[in-house]
Amino acid sequence: MRFGPVVAVDRVDYQLRRHEVAGILGSNGAGKTTFFNVLTGYYTPTEGRIFYQGRDITRLSPPQRVALGIARTFQLTSTFDNLSVLDNLVLAFFRSHCRPTTLGLLFKRCAAYRDHEAIIAALHQFDLHPIAARLACHLSLGEKRRMEIAMAVLADPELLLLDEPLAGLAESEIRGVLEVLRRQVGKQTILIVEHKISHVRDFLERLIVMHEGRIIAEGGYEECLNDPQVRKSYWQIDESSDNAG
Repeated sequence: MRFGPVVAVDRVDYQLRRHEVAGILGSNGAGKTTFFNVLTGYYTPTEGRIFYQGRDITRLSPPQRVALGIARTFQLTSTFDNLSVLDNLVLAFFRSHCRPTTLGLLFKRCAAYRDHEAIIAALHQFDLHPIAARLACHLSLGEKRRMEIAMAVLADPELLLLDEPLAGLAESEIRGVLEVLRRQVGKQTILIVEHKISHVRDFLERLIVMHEGRIIAEGGYEECLNDPQVRKSYWQIDESSDNAG
């Protein structure tokens, strides 16, 4: 993926297995979010192709990819702040499973889904039931993050892509979000971009590390973190200098 002279994603060759939980690590500017944007259709790659379940989806739009079973969250929460938690979930469910013809019809028909079993289940599964009536603008960042993940899961995706789900959260909020994520393990294929990678190490099956748009390491958690290239580019540890000293 090029932006003028800048190559943000450079010859990345990567494959996810069904129901795998994998992570992406890299410093700011490594190309992680751009890679997510290419996978989810927000950017069309300058070169290369993307396959999902054997189908070439390189030119499909984000809604078309959602319809195939791909959902994502963002670094900055993407919710409707003027709606309640319940109505955010209803709208996420409705737009994924129904086909409204006009905006007015959408909101009128959405109200009928407030008691839908999938909505009620999501409220309990993601610990949102006590705050169901609260406006999204009045939620803490941790509460909003749990709601956003619930909205993505309500689309019933095969593949769930989470872009820094722990960003900006306090330790107490991190525990709540991690508990939500653990419940999804084995239900969906999950790919997580996260700087606080130690928090998700327990359920990561595989890790890749990106640097300047390229994958520089891939494998187990400890294997990747101890890779010489990762120690130099991500941890800023120059082993040659250490040995010379």
